[in-house]
Amino acid sequence: MSIQIKNILVRYWGYASFLPMQEDIINSTMEGRDTLALLPTGGGKSICFQVPALAVDGVCLVITPLIALMKDQVENLKGRGIKAAAVYSGMHREELEMAYSNAAFGDNKFLYLSPERLETERFRLALQKIKVNLIAVDEAHCISQWGYDFRPSYLKIADLRKHLPGVPVLALTATATPDVVEDIQDKLEFSKKNVFQKSFERKNLTYIVFKEEDKFGRLLRIVSKVPGSGIVYARNRRKTREIAEQLTKNRISADFYHAGLDVKTRDRKQNAWMKGKVRVMVATNAFGMGIDKPDVRFVVHLDLTDSLEAYFQEAGRGGRDQRRAYAVILFEEADLINAKHNLEVAYPEISMIKDVYKAIGNYLQLAVGSGKDASFDFDLFEFSRNFNFKAVQVYNSLKFLEREAYLQLNESFGVPSRVHFIMNREDLYRFQVEHNSYDNFIKLLLRSYSGVFTEYVKINEKELSDRSGHSVDEINKILALLQKNNVIDFVPRTQKPQITFLKERVDAKNVYFSPRTYRDRKKIALMRMQSVIDYVTHDTKCRSQVLLSYFGEKNTRRCGRCDVCLERNKVALNELEFDNILGIIKPMMQSHPCSIQEMVFDVKEHSEEMVIKVLRWLEDNGKVIRIENNLFRWRKQYKLKI
Repeated sequence: MSIQIKNILVRYWGYASFLPMQEDIINSTMEGRDTLALLPTGGGKSICFQVPALAVDGVCLVITPLIALMKDQVENLKGRGIKAAAVYSGMHREELEMAYSNAAFGDNKFLYLSPERLETERFRLALQKIKVNLIAVDEAHCISQWGYDFRPSYLKIADLRKHLPGVPVLALTATATPDVVEDIQDKLEFSKKNVFQKSFERKNLTYIVFKEEDKFGRLLRIVSKVPGSGIVYARNRRKTREIAEQLTKNRISADFYHAGLDVKTRDRKQNAWMKGKVRVMVATNAFGMGIDKPDVRFVVHLDLTDSLEAYFQEAGRGGRDQRRAYAVILFEEADLINAKHNLEVAYPEISMIKDVYKAIGNYLQLAVGSGKDASFDFDLFEFSRNFNFKAVQVYNSLKFLEREAYLQLNESFGVPSRVHFIMNREDLYRFQVEHNSYDNFIKLLLRSYSGVFTEYVKINEKELSDRSGHSVDEINKILALLQKNNVIDFVPRTQKPQITFLKERVDAKNVYFSPRTYRDRKKIALMRMQSVIDYVTHDTKCRSQVLLSYFGEKNTRRCGRCDVCLERNKVALNELEFDNILGIIKPMMQSHPCSIQEMVFDVKEHSEEMVIKVLRWLEDNGKVIRIENNLFRWRKQYKLKI
């Protein structure tokens, strides 16, 4: 088995050996055991299901909520000579049928689909004909209500097991707390607990937090001081453009990226950054998923993320080549207040969500009881203006409706045009003889794109224009005429965001959200946001240790390089001595103001000089406050209240 999977790795990926833990995960899966793999960003999760699926007869079902990642992985596999297809909202009906048919009767090895697809009648019928060898569940934390991106549709995955007895499940995620690790295995009905977890420690990544009012000034110093490429994350789209323009004015090669840009523009910007033509990408969190640029030297966050899971993933895009890299958060007091506001905005009232749902049905002129699996172009800002909603209210309401599987929003969907020859080769030859004016163009299509008789193939109208001498408009007219003559099925490109109804439109009063579930989700979100605030405001413990502790790793050592460690190094005490003294005097000062004498008396194992050094460090770093009569009290931390 070991030789077989290594041969597959060499043949398709060109790697001589696996990354740490990959081979163990693959062997566990091939032995038929349900397996949960926790590998940090850049740890090579996809190979863990792609290699074993290639080693065994049958098709691997890959369940993921990320359409962009689906499409990227399918294209990546095809580029390696491996047949794969993806099924997602907004696809042409014939494309769906062909994807299922190729999985059942063709030689496709991978079928990617969103969890919502599992409940469709088409999929259930197709599943009866597909020989499945593995169920791979990507972003597996989505199955847990304790996870930071819970999706109720993930709870339906376990239903597959009734139809596929004996088929192992491989669940994968980059971030999961201990509660989520247990929940994933429980919800996926693992026959036996089986977790492979690589340490989340990134020894080459230095975590730094700066409390800074002049964020751009500090950013400029970071970018000027640290050579190499980087990512700067900002919370809103306008800010990405403004920061990129400011960096450019300061002679730093920079560009901006967000989901509101059309697909062609996003691809151009991303490729320029990947190839080193642009040094710094200023982006929203839409940037980075599926991108594997090894030489990112810094990742700077100008705004707080909603969770430490999200921060860890985004920061983890730095230093994948194992060389030194920096993950920096810049925050100010106002960000803590904004965190509360952002959380409140992210949880619209249930009545508001229902109003948005009703308005969407009216906007799209969709009757109650209709619309299942139908996709519609959707301009969020135009819709918001028409119905007098705030765009952010609409967006967050849509996210709730998406989580509850009523509909799905695909921002800047951007699927290229696709072509499939429905006329067989013999009839096509006769058509070319009888319609000579189409002959050269048909030959051009067949020369330019392979597989057009067996699947829908992406085409590029501009390339066809350059090769044929026709304008792009003329190309589209010829394609439409060929479709009219039943030679091809032509699906024109779409650039606009789309909404897909995952079930028939219901009366708004019947849109159901459990009040308890809503409250619980909001409470969990509050806890996650508080963890982020604690991370940036607590500066007595190594940043790496705080992150590792959050993900369940307790017995870790200080990194020695983060902003906290560098300050602590000045105290000239070892880690054990500092922590012992801190562990005694911190609770004292939290309960009541204390004098130095009181603290020295209670710290029996260490000298007065050591206690004073720790106390001075705490005072210098704003953790304690000196009040009247030379007493010290612990500074209260910022706590969110909703």
